[in-house]
Amino acid sequence: MAQWSAGHSKNRRYLVATNRSSVFSGHHGQLSLTAVFLDEYHDRLFLGGKDVLYSLRLDNTNPDSKEIYWPPLPGNRDDCVQRGKDSQTECANFVRLLQPYNRTHLLACGTGAFQPMCAFVYVGHRGEHVFTMDPTNVENGRGKVPHDPSLPFASTFIGGELYTGLTADFLGRDSVIFRSLGGRSTMRTETDQRILHDPKFVAAHLIPDNDDRDNDKVYFFFTEKAMEAGDREGAIHTRVGRVCANDAGGQRVLVNKWSTFIKARLVCSVPGPHGIDTHFDELEDVFLLRGKDEKNPDVYAIFSTISNVFQGFAVCVYSMADIREAFNGPFAHKEGPDYQWGPYEGRVPYPRPGVCPSKITNQPGRQFGSTKDFPDAVLQFARGHPLMWRPVYPAMRQPLLVKANVPYRLKQIVVDRVEADDGQYDVMFIGTDIGTVLKVIALRSGNSLDTEEVTLEEMQVFKVQTPITSLDISVKRQALFVGSPVGVAQLRLHKCETYGKACAECCLARDPYCAWDGTSCTRYTSLSKRRFRRQDIRHGNPVLQCLDQKLSGERLDVTEERVVYGTENNSTFLECIPRSPQATVTWLVQREDRKEEVSCSS
Repeated sequence: MAQWSAGHSKNRRYLVATNRSSVFSGHHGQLSLTAVFLDEYHDRLFLGGKDVLYSLRLDNTNPDSKEIYWPPLPGNRDDCVQRGKDSQTECANFVRLLQPYNRTHLLACGTGAFQPMCAFVYVGHRGEHVFTMDPTNVENGRGKVPHDPSLPFASTFIGGELYTGLTADFLGRDSVIFRSLGGRSTMRTETDQRILHDPKFVAAHLIPDNDDRDNDKVYFFFTEKAMEAGDREGAIHTRVGRVCANDAGGQRVLVNKWSTFIKARLVCSVPGPHGIDTHFDELEDVFLLRGKDEKNPDVYAIFSTISNVFQGFAVCVYSMADIREAFNGPFAHKEGPDYQWGPYEGRVPYPRPGVCPSKITNQPGRQFGSTKDFPDAVLQFARGHPLMWRPVYPAMRQPLLVKANVPYRLKQIVVDRVEADDGQYDVMFIGTDIGTVLKVIALRSGNSLDTEEVTLEEMQVFKVQTPITSLDISVKRQALFVGSPVGVAQLRLHKCETYGKACAECCLARDPYCAWDGTSCTRYTSLSKRRFRRQDIRHGNPVLQCLDQKLSGERLDVTEERVVYGTENNSTFLECIPRSPQATVTWLVQREDRKEEVSCSS
């Protein structure tokens, strides 16, 4: 019987010494994880892998997991092999999509050995742990997940309808945004390189514009070959595209085709000398940090360079106000093959292409109850001008975080907004391609554009080097769920006691989750009744914070000294790893009248 088990390692302090992680690798030891859904309502974690689904309880009342074996339909595996695909890595049912369908069922879709299929999984009511599916009652999954298990896609499930950006054919060439399921007819984008040009879809989210549900829009984040890049053949740009949730298509050639799709470029670059920016053009991951205002989440995105000169990564943050401003601005336009791209300066038809039929577009004598009622000129303009002229720039017009020439790639990001003594901090958890997770904050001082990156921890999550493929935060459980092909790990977001047993050590950690409470380093909560709390995220200055701690016998100096005695020709253990990445450890050996530094690597 599979169960959660703690990992062990001699080289990393972070997870083992703190007993902080538990790992699930499936009933057979190799999960081949391809889909994760954290269900806070049912208090369960649902996993999809190669020919298998799992359900894990998170409340520890029943540690046993439940498994559903879900292979391809009879004959499909053999057909896949006969068509030249690999029997192990391609000709299986790799579960790619897990979405909540209603309060008692999940929608699960898999590649089905290059014949995608979907089924509904019964997960029961809240408090129950049931997990059943009829493997013979499956539906065609084409347009919901790719045929190829290695191809990227993005989807979101809204009001009984599935919105998906993917390649929807066997050869992986038909790039499309689909709307399926629900009571309405299927919608898709036209086959036109001006609309989508070899895209790689990364994320899809519903973000409402205002309180009028008719104005709800679904946003897609992707990269594609840039038509407007001019001489730079094969240039890649990152896009944010959107469609109206109530888009019903148009008439004639636009039946069941999106009539509201428009897109804009997302720029993430570092200003350089002579006005030449270093651009990070390849989008790796997107996370929406949602606050009380559901209409204005902060959009966090990881980018990488496509340059042969150096390998670099950046995290840029965008506001929805800036994204909407780009969509409300001029359309990109090109008169002909020999002309340059520029802003369209002619008359834009009404209703403006890209807007949704709603109370705003309905005016006396001009009623538009559906996109099918839009004038032909509106639909034709949208087909010919899907791209906006103005790009979207990140906050402060530069990245929040930059990593260059590091021995790993940044792949996944989630962000937790943490209340600290001196304000709010966005703690970023960033997954790499070597199985590590970085816990980072970025600090700006005053009106300065410069940011200070503070790496709070670098956690080796799995025993082997494996790419992190998913990250999910449970605020309710104060836990981070880390997915990779070998399994899924559950980590605590914080473990303040590892920062030592002194006020100075706790302060030096600069961890927004943790504060000195007078006796130990503990979780900071704004509702705590303890008055004695010391925390200095911005400066990490223990001298100021721990000044009155002389009474407890603790040293005041930022430098803490410890004397270790040893006898000649014997070995003595010297701790070289500080409890916080913000601190350093230096050992000196006393030789008569002088001191010599001891190398920690020797």
